[in-house]
Amino acid sequence: MVWKPNVTVAAVLERDGRFLLVEEQTDYGICYNQPAGHLECRESLIEAVIRETLEETAYILDPQYLIGIYNCRNEARDVTYLRFAFGGEIRAHDPGRALDSGILAAHWLTIEEVRALREHHRSPLVMRCVDDWQAGRRYPLELLTHCQ
Repeated sequence: MVWKPNVTVAAVLERDGRFLLVEEQTDYGICYNQPAGHLECRESLIEAVIRETLEETAYILDPQYLIGIYNCRNEARDVTYLRFAFGGEIRAHDPGRALDSGILAAHWLTIEEVRALREHHRSPLVMRCVDDWQAGRRYPLELLTHCQ
């Protein structure tokens, strides 16, 4: 059997000093995460982050840069995640759109509120991605190539 990591995408979005996090019901209880999810077959990383952001928050994302690529192991679940975190602009919002199953709400939280919820973050990558955003990490999307 060949080992493969789970490839995920996440949107790190800040507006007026607040970060967009989703509150979600998980096997471990209620957790907070960036809008995030798994890359689907034949989907580009950019397409995936746009889709996941829309499905989990009803916001339409215009990705503009890569914040980072993260390799994170969850020993308890015997899973390794390879996360691509993106930043960009919100282009629109569809408040009538139903959110993905398990998503309880989307919240715009201050950095203090995000830090206060740390013990309820879905993974350590939630805070790491916010910290990298605040540190000014922005890489051009041209780093990514999608071959069909």
